Amino acid sequence: MKIPDYWPQATRDLAERDAVLRGLIERFRGLALASRGDAFTTLARSIVGQQISVKAAQSVWDRLANRLGEVSPASVSRARKPALRASGLSGQKAAYLKNLASKFLDGTLVPTHWHARDDETLIVELTQVKGIGRWTAEMFLMFHLFRPDVLPLADLGLQRAIRLHYNRGRALSDARMRRIGATWAPWRSVATWYLWRSLDPIPVEY
Repeated sequence: MKIPDYWPQATRDLAERDAVLRGLIERFRGLALASRGDAFTTLARSIVGQQISVKAAQSVWDRLANRLGEVSPASVSRARKPALRASGLSGQKAAYLKNLASKFLDGTLVPTHWHARDDETLIVELTQVKGIGRWTAEMFLMFHLFRPDVLPLADLGLQRAIRLHYNRGRALSDARMRRIGATWAPWRSVATWYLWRSLDPIPVEY
């Protein structure tokens, strides 16, 4: 597994300007955002993890990997939907995975082109694929491409952490959360990761 090259600089900068993050960075010293898969694996894991807990998502993924041997565009494309559903996937997620596999196999999605695209352009491209919404695309930018300045405001965990640490648990508007997040630029991915850790110390990896 690899971590982003920018992590040491980002943590220094954030610790200097934000007391909440300074405490979290110290608390979780030695941990960092990490990726453990190729582009297809990262997107597939994001789809599997939609609207379920981290623990449940890992359980489904493990069963899927055991059933297919490896989770790849080719193996998912060959698999029948009942076999995918037997791994714990909903019918909709099974369809999303098969569609994603087909896009990789037919050349609709070309990962080698993505490093040259800016964040918003790539989000638009990825969200053309069924099952990939903005949240899934943002997870991909953070965990696979290691983009440093992603702020996934639709993420319920991030919303909860911002309320907890910056407003004593009380509700905040999207505009207010966005303003708080603006102070973390250009390291909003890093700030988000530490705020997630404040709720769940076990790092998520896609």
